[in-house]
Amino acid sequence: MPPVAKTSPLEFMRQVRAETGKVVWPSRRETVMTGVMVLIMASLLGIFFLGVDSFFDAVVRGLLRLAQ
Repeated sequence: MPPVAKTSPLEFMRQVRAETGKVVWPSRRETVMTGVMVLIMASLLGIFFLGVDSFFDAVVRGLLRLAQ
């Protein structure tokens, strides 16, 4: 492995500031829309898994009743 060049803390901070300047930050509207979509998808998945869990609960309870 080639040796890693040492960077001074000041130079590192300059590099971090330069890289941060290249970042394209989302607009407020994009951030809100993404948050709304996350809430909708999380709700849909919660409802879906509630249904799946309820179904398997009913199946297991039915099987346990048969075993008695």
